[in-house]
Amino acid sequence: MKNILLFGAGKSATCLIDYLTRICIEKRWTLTIADANPVDLQRKLINSPMIAPVAVNVENSAERNDLIQKADLVISMLPAALHILIARDCIINSRNLLTASYVDEAIRTLSSQVKERKLLFLCEMGLDPGIDHMSAMEIIHRIQENGGKINVFKPPLQILP
Repeated sequence: MKNILLFGAGKSATCLIDYLTRICIEKRWTLTIADANPVDLQRKLINSPMIAPVAVNVENSAERNDLIQKADLVISMLPAALHILIARDCIINSRNLLTASYVDEAIRTLSSQVKERKLLFLCEMGLDPGIDHMSAMEIIHRIQENGGKINVFKPPLQILP
């Protein structure tokens, strides 16, 4: 059985938790969600044997490493400065890592170790070039391939909460 480990259950993880919950139940995988705030965890989870909430102090290397050892895939939705702690343990335990932050200098220094162990460390791609940019380019290229011409391109208005 596959085990996905997610560090962080804050506001930015809510949609991801919902998505992973559905996928894990469907595929019969386990989802371990580790967060320092057990109240946040309980509010966001459905009761399922496939979902395992864990209260953890991410700065405690023994707690963190124990969870990473049991995972097939690690995702970090923690603040960017904490990704390095998880990244180092992922290298030690040969685990792939996904984060929601840009590649910072600390993560970049791990590049040779990641390549050496043939791991995937996938970080935020950002806005330029990011998913929004790539989606726009896909549409633009399709229009051009069909003989169309674009005179003006305005990205959608982003409304912040």
